Amino acid sequence: MDMEKIITLCKSRGFVFPGSDIYDGLANTWDFGPLGVELKNNIKAAWWREFVTTNDNSVGLDGGILMNRNVWVASGHVAGFADPLMDCKACQTRTRADKLIEAHDANVNADGWTNEALEKYINDHHLTCPNCGKFAWTPIRQFNLMFATNRGVTTDTANQIFLRPETAQSEYINFANVQRSLRLKVPFGIGQIGKAFRNEITPGNFIFRTIEFEQMEHQLFCPADAAMGFYEQYKQKIWHFCTDVLGLNPEHLRFHDHEKLVFYAKAACDMEYLYPFGWGELNGTHHRGVHDLTNHQNLSKKNLMYQDPVTNAKYLPTVIESSQGVERLFLAIICDAYTEEKIADDDTRVVLKLNPNLAPYKVCVLPLQKKGLTATATKLYRDLQQHFATAYDDAGSIGKRYRRQDEIGTPFCVTVDYDTLNDQTVTIRDRDTMTQERVKIADLPAKVINILTAYNTKKNIL
Repeated sequence: MDMEKIITLCKSRGFVFPGSDIYDGLANTWDFGPLGVELKNNIKAAWWREFVTTNDNSVGLDGGILMNRNVWVASGHVAGFADPLMDCKACQTRTRADKLIEAHDANVNADGWTNEALEKYINDHHLTCPNCGKFAWTPIRQFNLMFATNRGVTTDTANQIFLRPETAQSEYINFANVQRSLRLKVPFGIGQIGKAFRNEITPGNFIFRTIEFEQMEHQLFCPADAAMGFYEQYKQKIWHFCTDVLGLNPEHLRFHDHEKLVFYAKAACDMEYLYPFGWGELNGTHHRGVHDLTNHQNLSKKNLMYQDPVTNAKYLPTVIESSQGVERLFLAIICDAYTEEKIADDDTRVVLKLNPNLAPYKVCVLPLQKKGLTATATKLYRDLQQHFATAYDDAGSIGKRYRRQDEIGTPFCVTVDYDTLNDQTVTIRDRDTMTQERVKIADLPAKVINILTAYNTKKNIL
């Protein structure tokens, strides 16, 4: 798979545009276009159903982007959320020292090394700049990944706050509020979708790594003795979500257990997807113990203890976290769906074989010709809009219009022709098989809805 083809399709078809494009952009920022925002919303809606609406004893939250500075002191971000970066004196590019070492030797995990240890390894092995090949490094410096800003009119450390680098802390600091207001019993979960910000310096691989991104995170609060069982359950839950709900190819997914755990974690793993540039983290499932609630209770001096209504025992629940980046999942879905099919010796079509439930448009209405058919086609288009996202296209030949809809993943094209005026039937065309069928207009909404409801990625849908 060619990453450049994916990027070109995303821009030309209105999925993703470079951020601030008319001003030559801003590194690692992207805008989601008309089709991109629809696909993104469909992904988030599917996650919300899976992890909140239909997940036993789970509720939602929408926390603020700006929070009290002490939130990030308690979480450890103020003291330790930094990358070890060095500049190449020859070409002025900036490189993460730990990643340079790990690229040199895949068996080495340089995470957590001191600056001195990193510099010694780089010097001993004469690791050169991956951009220009020169060995001319500045000393390593720790760059904090949080975006700092100031609350109020004065610029000083007393008023310094941060754009949140993750959404999870909102769920921890609101644990007691949520539990007490809804009288929830442990185990229960809090899910949230929201923006986060990281001052990333490293290359982004399109939308895989960006400085502004959305996270879909679910924190399950449970008794300690049940935590490992829930950890395994949530690993299977994200696998089911990615394969059965979203339709990603299981052969492009794998779990990668963390060999080195932070001191408070009992277990952690990433689900990785095979992108065109290699395996990359798609989701993280973490057994976080009681670390987060303990730190916030200690610093805030507020009681976050849960009292069991049956035993009256008081304790801080253990947290099992499922963390998912929206943009990374968006990219995986596009990559997985992108297909080039040779349908004749000199004819290849590009088709985005999206799960129909994720597709920006479910149906596109196409009048065979404008003359005499526009009114009927327009009425059908407006009627179908009441049931699902529908597009309308009357520009160019019918073949070219089919191809345009194939490229953006529209599952069905509905053609209005002159027979429609007499018998109130239309031709419905399947995106994947190009099969065509004559259907009564009155039956069309129910037919499409039934197909979307019963969709199975391994079966033809007409």
